[in-house]
Amino acid sequence: MTRLSVNVNKIAVLRNSRGGHDPDVLRAAQACLDAGAHGITVHPRPDRRHITAEDVHALSALTTARGVEFNIEGNPFAPPREGYPGLLPLCEAIRPAQATLVPDGDGQLTSDHGFDFAADCERLRPLVAALKAMGCRVSLFVDAGNPLLERAAEVGADRIELYTGPFAEAHAAGDATAMLALFATAARRAQAAGLGVNAGHDLSQANLRDFLSHVPDVLEVSIGHALISEALYDGLDATVKAYLARL
Repeated sequence: MTRLSVNVNKIAVLRNSRGGHDPDVLRAAQACLDAGAHGITVHPRPDRRHITAEDVHALSALTTARGVEFNIEGNPFAPPREGYPGLLPLCEAIRPAQATLVPDGDGQLTSDHGFDFAADCERLRPLVAALKAMGCRVSLFVDAGNPLLERAAEVGADRIELYTGPFAEAHAAGDATAMLALFATAARRAQAAGLGVNAGHDLSQANLRDFLSHVPDVLEVSIGHALISEALYDGLDATVKAYLARL
């Protein structure tokens, strides 16, 4: 079965919009795990607009105590600054099960593209090696149409995470046939290169089953925005269980 890692960034967005501690990120993560989620994902950014370094430490303690996976996403090229030690120092302190590297800029609202392996491979290679030396499984955020996606294996990554935004957009428009074929091909290419396949971005209850029925052997989906949005209506417990039913 494909595993579900719940991204709790949006809980932190709501908290930070008011200040204080409510809604509580840790309590939300506990609710997701109590409902059966297999892990927790966070994407701390240098501007601390949602998940903070302090949240990362607290969630690491929770996931360790619960014996579930913790996945930290982030841009490995972003330099440290006040309140943000940098992705690799965070991972060194926490030792998450998985580090997902994403090439997002400081001003980006959300991640919307994968790595350019023609330009990024040599910079990625030592960073991937450093993360693996910490005991982290390493996944690289990749566009399904990237002609060089096999190079993720060459730089030492264990997995790729397919950026599923284009699929979700096509699905919402009513015809995802071409996109499903593209993503299925990408998954098979990655697997032939020895890479595991994760997926994430704009996956939802509406499109998840269609995606997984066409794209082979997806190991993990990381879902945040849609799941938290749906949970506003139905509650976290019911929403997480609805996703698990689809998986």
